[in-house]
Amino acid sequence: MIERKEERLLSLDTLRGFDMFFIMGGGSLLLAIANFLPEDCRAIVTEQMGHKAWNGLAFYDIIFPLFLFLAGVSFPFSMAKQLSAQKSKGEITLKILRRGLLLVFLGVLYNGFLQFNFDTLRCASVLGRIGLAWMFASLIYLWFGKKIALFLSANILLIYWVLLVLVVAPDAPVGADSLSMEGCIVGYVDRLLLPGQLYLEIHDPEGILSTLPAIVTALIGIFTGEFIRSEWGSGHKKSLVMLLVALSLLVVGYLWGIFFPINKNLWTSSFVCCAAGWSLLLFAVFYFVIDVLRWKRWTFFFRVIGVNSITIYLAQQFFDFNKPVKTIFGGVLTMLPENLYATGNWLAYIMICWTLLYILYKKKIFLKV
Repeated sequence: MIERKEERLLSLDTLRGFDMFFIMGGGSLLLAIANFLPEDCRAIVTEQMGHKAWNGLAFYDIIFPLFLFLAGVSFPFSMAKQLSAQKSKGEITLKILRRGLLLVFLGVLYNGFLQFNFDTLRCASVLGRIGLAWMFASLIYLWFGKKIALFLSANILLIYWVLLVLVVAPDAPVGADSLSMEGCIVGYVDRLLLPGQLYLEIHDPEGILSTLPAIVTALIGIFTGEFIRSEWGSGHKKSLVMLLVALSLLVVGYLWGIFFPINKNLWTSSFVCCAAGWSLLLFAVFYFVIDVLRWKRWTFFFRVIGVNSITIYLAQQFFDFNKPVKTIFGGVLTMLPENLYATGNWLAYIMICWTLLYILYKKKIFLKV
């Protein structure tokens, strides 16, 4: 069992790095490798490495909520550390607000704020969704505790379900379904209140109303972090409990999806349960292997990514990593057979990104938000 005195979970940083690996070119690398697989296998990989257009769930749809879930897992450790340092709840609250709002700003910056084209600027963002959902989840947990947080989580998911099923957008076309992009109240709220441009023109996947169920995603992560920190049971028992809870969430999510479709764009309640189930399942496995069995050597590659995950996410937007790929590996890549070029190119891209993160890691430079 991991000792309470440990400040960081190796499994947490490793899984965060594993998650970001797919954003850092890992998904594209798998797609390139899939070209060498039989047609049926290639089709499966291609499907899983892309987002579902509307309803449904693919592996790539889990990447985002997994990161938010992990942000939640880390909070009980951070909160306990601050409380032990005699920080007041007010001080912790200010730190939470600062971090959440900074992530919102970084998200807008990522979307092109410095171009000053405010009419076409997208205000919603992935970082904004993480910032707001994590912020509200952390404040709920800090000020109201676990029981009220559980009560609010269940009610948010139920109320969100009823709202989306029963309410059709006032400006929807005649006969539009309340769960369609054209008819959902979620898109209507974004069109009404969000300035600038929406990601899907009439709807934004990281919009205002869908932030509510995303708070539950972060809260489930917080509950997980609190459970890991608790004195209850051994690491083996905790891993088993997390596995059983994960499977329960998946059963509830997929059954709920029959009546309330699993939909990442709307962040539906069924999606929350499924995404949390898969996230908790992955975390249980990583926790068991790394922090319980102590199999750690293989984790270094992913930990280097995980401790600077926001850095590489932002860096890929502001810097063209394809230039050093061409400068350093261009000659080697031209020597490869045509069918190996994409695989080699993405391997080189990942190597360049990872090397940057490794240098920061060795210099102990971490972007902390």
